[in-house]
Amino acid sequence: MDPTDARFAGSIPGIYERYLVPLMFEPYARDLAPRVGELKQGTLVELAAGTGAVTRALVESLPSAVRIIATDLNQTMLDLAATRLTSPNLGWHHADAQRLPFADGSVDAIVCQFGVMFFPDKPASYREAARVLRSDGLYVFSVWNRLEDNEVSLIADQAVARLFPENPPRFMERTPFGHFDVGALRAPLEAAGFRVGVDTVEKVSMVPSAEHAAIGLCQGTPVRSEIEARDASRLEEATAAVTRALVARFGAGSFENRMSAHVITARRS
Repeated sequence: MDPTDARFAGSIPGIYERYLVPLMFEPYARDLAPRVGELKQGTLVELAAGTGAVTRALVESLPSAVRIIATDLNQTMLDLAATRLTSPNLGWHHADAQRLPFADGSVDAIVCQFGVMFFPDKPASYREAARVLRSDGLYVFSVWNRLEDNEVSLIADQAVARLFPENPPRFMERTPFGHFDVGALRAPLEAAGFRVGVDTVEKVSMVPSAEHAAIGLCQGTPVRSEIEARDASRLEEATAAVTRALVARFGAGSFENRMSAHVITARRS
């Protein structure tokens, strides 16, 4: 993973929340939160909470007796999330998933939506999750399926790559869509002491326009940093190129964004 892949700074968090959360993350947040519905009290930690899409679903679905600690490595993402949600049982905490600031066996459940792909040392993050979870505690997280199974993101990736043929940005295929191999996920989780189940989940969101999706994907992710590193003056050109490619495929109006992801349910032995 490139060191810049996990950097969500500047204007990225606001664009991410406005454009990408409804495009990609809200449908899966509504799926993920009920998977820890067995929890009636105790402590739940969310990793890579971002701007709070899953956090909001957790607060809505879990009893107030459950203490929710939403964490992220990017303070700017947490700062934005905190402006959108307050609850007596919710706290925000800057934390690295590979070095969690919680005592052994002090957590009842962990949730992470589309964040594991960004952890530089994934086996270490699984061992940390196992360390802080109580016996039989639950770790539920999601990763995207292959890029080819997520057409809107694939079209955007290809359109941006065509602008820089000698050095195409590869963030999409390298990181968010680069960790779909279920076997590669399962082995280190089992080595960390988890019993593992995997569901492949298909979701659909409605996209208001091609431009809406293009802004989110080009300007609300580290794709923006990759474009600007090559030529900062071409960000709007890249956004327009993605818009045209999406219009060519889906038309000028609203359209469906069909997505595929794996949801991993890991229970500590």
